[in-house]
Amino acid sequence: MAGCGVDFGVRPPQENELQVQVDLTIWGQRGSRVKLVGVNSGGFKSGLVLLSLTLAGCAALGAKPAPLDTFELSAPSLEARAHSRRQILIAQPSALKALDSQNIVIKLSDRSIQYLKGAQWADRLPLVVQARLAETFQRSGSFAGVGKPGEGLAIDYQVIVEIRSFEVRVDGGEHAEVELFVRILNDRNGEVRASKSFTAAAPVSSGGNPAYVNALDAAFGQAAKDIVHWTDSVI
Repeated sequence: MAGCGVDFGVRPPQENELQVQVDLTIWGQRGSRVKLVGVNSGGFKSGLVLLSLTLAGCAALGAKPAPLDTFELSAPSLEARAHSRRQILIAQPSALKALDSQNIVIKLSDRSIQYLKGAQWADRLPLVVQARLAETFQRSGSFAGVGKPGEGLAIDYQVIVEIRSFEVRVDGGEHAEVELFVRILNDRNGEVRASKSFTAAAPVSSGGNPAYVNALDAAFGQAAKDIVHWTDSVI
């Protein structure tokens, strides 16, 4: 078995007693090494029991972790306030490394974070936010075209998002908090048409991973609707 070696050295019997020396070399998950275990036995039976336990331990070292619960965000529905002939592109959002992963952030304080145990996003968070935000713009019916990079649209404006917060806070009551800073960029001349920060919060209604994700989904949904309405008003 990979990562586990078992070498045997057998000495001649002395005084009618069978003596067995078992040298074990076991490599742990982090490269730790345990070697040389000696056994004197009246027969092979004890040596075989030790070998069985050793192989069982090796199997445990290579055991696969339990699968994680995987979660998505939803795209809220909203009514169109107007219909623009503009076509917009939803760029991939930027984020600090702590948010730029599949981990779901739990914020213990202003300076301390952890990740939700046993859970993950369906993809890196910026990609999930991009996909669901683009879907929200499309559902609004307010724009002639909405797309992501590589989809071949003749773009008038880009919606550029920075994910500043996307976490469940547990200090002062459990609640989800989302902050998205948005710039509207004129794709024709590179000028920023407008910029604004959008913040939304939602309480965690119960315990467990689904409750945390539901709160994050509710906060994101409110921020996404506000972003669509604001973009519609400035272009």
